[in-house]
Amino acid sequence: MYEYHGWITVRASPAGDDEAEDRLPGIVDGLRLHIAAMADPYLLDLRWMNGEPFVHLGGHSNHSSATDVVGLFTRVAVVAPGSYGLLHIRDDEDPEHGDEVRVVRLARGLVTHHTESLLSPCVPTLEDPFTGPGTL
Repeated sequence: MYEYHGWITVRASPAGDDEAEDRLPGIVDGLRLHIAAMADPYLLDLRWMNGEPFVHLGGHSNHSSATDVVGLFTRVAVVAPGSYGLLHIRDDEDPEHGDEVRVVRLARGLVTHHTESLLSPCVPTLEDPFTGPGTL
């Protein structure tokens, strides 16, 4: 199971200067094309709200290969280094982090990976341990 929920505030530059912000509509158009090419069957939305662009995403698939949401965060980091956001991922097939909720952080053009301490470890924080069939 691969579950993810995230958001990105899209900004051209961490400085917020006028020249960078003038490039923002072109950056958003490019991201819109990138998102359309992803053909994600779940929630993947880029829209302007109160004069600023935001990406919202969420999904639940059988395997992590279904959609490259971390790749989207990496793409935004490259084209809009002033952007920031978080992506929470739960991937029970991850050999190193299968019992954790992971957080992908986008800030100042960098994408980093962390363990979400409020939701990890998944057992017993989110679920009871599996005791096998026929047990109470």
